[in-house]
Amino acid sequence: MSSLLPPTPQLLAFLVVAGLLTITPGADMALVMRHALGGGTRSAFFASLGICLGTLIWGTASALGVSVVFARSALAFAVLKYIGGAYLVYLGLRALREAFGREDRPSASALRASADREGARGGLITYRFAAFVQGLLTNLLNPKVAVFYLTFLPQFVAADRSVLTQSVFLAATHVVMGLIWLTIYARFIDRMAAVLLTERVKRRIEAMTGAVLMTLGIRLALARR
Repeated sequence: MSSLLPPTPQLLAFLVVAGLLTITPGADMALVMRHALGGGTRSAFFASLGICLGTLIWGTASALGVSVVFARSALAFAVLKYIGGAYLVYLGLRALREAFGREDRPSASALRASADREGARGGLITYRFAAFVQGLLTNLLNPKVAVFYLTFLPQFVAADRSVLTQSVFLAATHVVMGLIWLTIYARFIDRMAAVLLTERVKRRIEAMTGAVLMTLGIRLALARR
């Protein structure tokens, strides 16, 4: 079994570097914050699941050599980055619209409480599924994630052991780390918002996350390999 996994020194180094990368702010954390403020911890968790599934797909694609296409093909990289950038801008605009468009609507916490009392869970299920899809597409439409895994994982893989098994194991480890971190982060944001923030302040912060997503989308569209 040990021959299928990275040697201990490489694994420990990977855990340190991957841990630092996991907590670095980016589109993932902005999206999770938006859903934590707008829909609570559970909605943010579904967004996190989508993000991590996208990460796992790219990590597996990297292990199988699929992501080499985006590293070597300028056209494939450009097409995906423009689509991904446009999607982030769309999410940002949607966050801004929802933040400033619900001045007279009940708060998200009030809606959740009402759903719990009345059993009206259909809307919440739809919202959480949408959060999952948004998280998934945020990563799947980002070719920089593919190139990142293609250049990142091989540094911690031993050549004398199964490269595929090691790569998938490291990618899965990174996914688990990401899911744990984003879940804790979402819980913190939700609790902080419930205790310290008024609905108006939450809307302003949600609008800021929308602006961040738009900025990251433009940055992705202008990025080079």
